[in-house]
Amino acid sequence: MEADLKSDKSALRVQPPQPVAKAPRELAPKPRTSRKRLSRQAYIDGILRGERTVLARAITLVESTRADDVELARDVLEACLPNTGNSLRVGITGVPGAGKSTLIEALGLHLTRERGEKVAVLAVDPSSQISGGSILGDKTRMEALGMDEAAFIRPSPAGRSLGGVARRTRETMLLCEAAGYRNIIVETVGVGQSETAVRSMVDFFLLLVLTGAGDELQGMKRGVMEMADLVAVNKADGGNHERAARTRLELESALHFFPLPQTGWIPRAVTCSAQNRHGIAELWTLVREHAELLKAKGWWDRIRRQQVKSWMDEIIAQELERRFREHPAVRARLAEVEKDVLEGRTSSFRAAYRLLDWYAGKF
Repeated sequence: MEADLKSDKSALRVQPPQPVAKAPRELAPKPRTSRKRLSRQAYIDGILRGERTVLARAITLVESTRADDVELARDVLEACLPNTGNSLRVGITGVPGAGKSTLIEALGLHLTRERGEKVAVLAVDPSSQISGGSILGDKTRMEALGMDEAAFIRPSPAGRSLGGVARRTRETMLLCEAAGYRNIIVETVGVGQSETAVRSMVDFFLLLVLTGAGDELQGMKRGVMEMADLVAVNKADGGNHERAARTRLELESALHFFPLPQTGWIPRAVTCSAQNRHGIAELWTLVREHAELLKAKGWWDRIRRQQVKSWMDEIIAQELERRFREHPAVRARLAEVEKDVLEGRTSSFRAAYRLLDWYAGKF
């Protein structure tokens, strides 16, 4: 037995320890680290140089709700403000399926390839009321424009924000202006929410519709039509030309019933085909004519001042809600009060004012 143990052929023979082979360096798993924030000056310098990667990271910073990010974002925005306000801001809304993304891509390519200008597209995706998530698919739908070096596309979730825009759309727009984008297009989630928010932050408001507007006009909010500087009937191609022409006439007639804007601009209706790029150049010409009219009649600066005031009001409202929800007295009682409302022990009206009184320190 002892001889067997000493035999080289024995399976029980104790082998000397063998060196463990190390995995090649390139195959070794890398530790997962989160992307670090840049310094304040690195954000500012990168934005002013028009670096798209830094711009994207700055927008992410602005959208963050972390306390340290909020403070840094304020500093970066404040430093960039002197380089803002020099772009043409266009808001585009429309019913689902009207072709907003296709139209925006056509407009963007017209600007970058035919006019040699830069364009930033701020595309807002609707958020699920159940999960809170959003698809953020606009960048994939605008594939050709997304590959253009003169274009910057930023999809953002609408979240809980009303008005068809994201919570930080204004700040994002200012960062894009500081980065040298002279044309800003804001795509809203579409008719169905209040569109007053986007109207208050743009110079030109475009409403996109489809043919068959007879029934559509009945369901379309009067306020959206009144806010529109231009109504465009999309998909005027193939066998749809005549229907699009009839829809344009219906819309033109409807626009005449609304009071004329004080600016002197007469809203009108046009036809276009975003798919075939028909009428796109003409549409942008009207956008430029509108801007020239506002400047000639002194309305441009007045509207921009109103946009700044609206931004201030929006910041106040957002900050008040944040402070309200983070107030110790409110946080301590909010869940209990919500349960009382859900189970019918108190009214929403009484509960809301009770919480506001706790916030104000009245109890």
